[in-house]
Amino acid sequence: MGNEFGRGKVGKGNDGRSGSGLPRRNDLEKRLCITVPEVALMLGICRNFAYELVRRGEIPTIRFGKRILVRRIALEKILEKGMSQ
Repeated sequence: MGNEFGRGKVGKGNDGRSGSGLPRRNDLEKRLCITVPEVALMLGICRNFAYELVRRGEIPTIRFGKRILVRRIALEKILEKGMSQ
């Protein structure tokens, strides 16, 4: 039975997502672009700090209307650059 908003049961479903609303880490590795909250999950930082890094231009983004996405390869390059310093 659905909840008061007409949605089905909340929790882990067949779509590979957990009840948190974010995909599992191995699902993120397959995608070309990820959201800022997913960047935070991958980096182990809080969501607000991830948005701060985006605002400062330290994480390059692609915008589609209000949606902000980060190319996974760009994030990997930033991490590689940081590790070599």
